[in-house]
Order: sequence, then structure tokens, then C-alpha cells
Amino acid sequence: MSMSAYYQTRAAHHGVVTSDWLAQSQEAATRAVVTGGQEIVDGGKSGRAFSVIDEFNNWRKQPDLAEAVAAIRALAAVIRNSEAKTMMELEIELKKASDSLKSWDTTSISLTAGCDLFMRYVTRTSALEYEDFNSARSRLIERAEKFGEISYKARKIIAMLSQDFIFDGCTILVHGFSRVVMEVLKMAAQNKKLFRVLCTEGRPDRSGLRLANELAKLDVPVKLLIDSAVAYTMDEVDMVFVGADGVVESGGIINMMGTYQIALVAHSMNKPVYVAAESYKFARLYPLDQKDMGPALRPIDFGVPIPSKVEVETSARDYTPPQYLTLLFTDLGVLTPSVVSDELIQLYL
Repeated sequence: MSMSAYYQTRAAHHGVVTSDWLAQSQEAATRAVVTGGQEIVDGGKSGRAFSVIDEFNNWRKQPDLAEAVAAIRALAAVIRNSEAKTMMELEIELKKASDSLKSWDTTSISLTAGCDLFMRYVTRTSALEYEDFNSARSRLIERAEKFGEISYKARKIIAMLSQDFIFDGCTILVHGFSRVVMEVLKMAAQNKKLFRVLCTEGRPDRSGLRLANELAKLDVPVKLLIDSAVAYTMDEVDMVFVGADGVVESGGIINMMGTYQIALVAHSMNKPVYVAAESYKFARLYPLDQKDMGPALRPIDFGVPIPSKVEVETSARDYTPPQYLTLLFTDLGVLTPSVVSDELIQLYL
């Protein structure tokens, strides 16, 4: 029986393959344990079938929980519900679960990065393969829960780190809706800071309207702008705060469409551009231009019929190079774009 590609990669990494190791890998490769479209029995504890996608969707029902954190919670549940008898079986089971979650939305950078980072964080110590399995499994569960808690608390940490940069009387420009940017502004309002917000409409999904409504509930002075009015109002702005779908190796960010042009205008007028992004959005990507990314398309409603011969640009995000960004507020600390690559190396070691 030939060894799977996954275990061939593992063998190349560890350098030594014993007969026992090979036998376990063959058993794990042929074991009927699948986590995406099929089922894992819940260890006999409840008698019900476990699906990582169902678990993921259950966590997604929490409105303030990011998709990547929901995926991390679901992967932790895979370990708890696993019937694996060896570390190899458990690792291959986790990998299948991770692949299932990443295929759920192949355009989501944070979902892919979150799953990859979870796998690195939880299984990075090869010495676990040589411990008693039950104690090793317990340690994996501890690591999984810890990583989930770190990811969940990231937003609060970022909000606290950013407070010194928001001063009384300032005007902040934001683009669309970002949970972490909302947390930053909410904490500033709770700290009794006096500021106002200029909020873009955020086409095509008009997510900026949602942010404007949330800020109004906090009695924060907010002004709604159409996206094309950014340059017109930039002279009123003291700083720009944006979120990110992903932070890439260059120190740049991938975010909703319009972020790049806002950063260009701000840079030309010497306005700082701050990015608020959790570390689970740090991705091993290196786009060279706007077209060097996987497509993330969204339907656009122009309010009037569009002739079939007219081509419509439906890309939902763009890439902002690092030279147009000032600082990144992350749960790892306040970073300049130039040190992002170093942090990525540490995260994925």
C-alpha cells in the first residue's frame, strides 16, 4: 500500500520513517474518518454524528464572531470528538477538517489563514508523536482552546492598543463595516473621547450604512459619505482607520474595494492610514498587483437595467501596498508594515 501525499510530506519534514510510523500512516490513510460532507461519531458520548461544517455554522450564528474564529472553534471540536487512536490519525483527521472548512469559502483569506495558523499552533511539536496518546490528545485540546481564546480576545486587545492614537477633537475616516474598527471606535466612545467619524457608504454591499447606524447608537457624531467623496473631504480628516480581509507578506493589506484609493488620497495629503487586523488574518500571500489575487465577486445593483453588452466590474476587494499604510494595530502589538514579514515567519514556524 502506498503512503498518502500528506504523509509523504510529513516524512520529508521529519526525515526518518520507521516501520511502525509507516504502518500507522497506512492505517490512518485507510481509516474511514471524514469530517466535511461525511460524519464522525461523537466518541459514543452522545450517540449523534459530528460534522465540522455543522459545528462551524453553529458558531457562525453568533453575530460578533468572525468566520475565522468560528472555524478555529470548530477545529477544536474535531479534536474533542475524534475517535482517533494515534496522533497520526488525529492529524490527518484535523487536516481533512481544515480542508473542508477552507473549501467552504475559497475566497475568504481570513478563513484560510485562520485554519492554517490553527494547524501550525496545535500540531507544531513533533515530539507529541512519541508521548502517550491520551496525554498528547489532552495537550492538543488545551492548545486548541487556548488558540481559540487568543483569537476571540484579539479584537479587545487591538482596541486597547489603538486608544492612544485617537485624540479629542479628531476626525476619523472609516471605510465600510469592520468589526475590529467598530470595537476601536466603541472603546474610544466608552472612554469619553470626543471625536467624529466620516463613514463611506461602502459599495457594493453598502456596509458603511451599518457602521454609521451602530455609531449613531453610541451618540458618536457621524457623517455618511458616498465613496467618491473621499478626496473631497480628506482635508477634514485627521486619520484613516480601516480593517482588513487579509494582511500579506509585503505588509500590505487586502480589503474591501475602495481601500486602495482611500489610502492613495490619504498618502498624498499626508494623513496617517491605520489598519486594525487580528493576527489570524496574516496570510502567506504576496500579491504584486491588483489582478494577482483570487477573485471575490459580488453582484452589483446599479438601480437601473444594464445592457448586456456593457461589462461590469464585480471584484469586491483590492490590494493596498505597504508604502501607503502607516501602522497596523494587531493583537501581536503595533507594527509597521515593514516588520509584518518577520511576524508571519514567527507565526508559521
